[in-house]
Amino acid sequence: MEAAICTLVTQFKTYAGKDGSSSTLSKEELQNLVTSQLPNYVKNASDPAAIDQLMASLDENNDGELTFSEFWQLIGKLASKQGGFSQ
Repeated sequence: MEAAICTLVTQFKTYAGKDGSSSTLSKEELQNLVTSQLPNYVKNASDPAAIDQLMASLDENNDGELTFSEFWQLIGKLASKQGGFSQ
């Protein structure tokens, strides 16, 4: 599990900061991350409307950026769905 956590943190940092803060994901950075790293888990990742909806559901403070904690919600939801756990 430690390797999985390291991978998640590394991937977040790789995509964050390409167009702004290095500690948050913009909508474009989120789309690039999910398209590249989660193509089988995030359907319609290339659809701007789907990314808008995903961003709105995760961006708790509505600042247009995702912190790692906000991003972690997505990972938790995807892992729960993969594991067959109820939400």
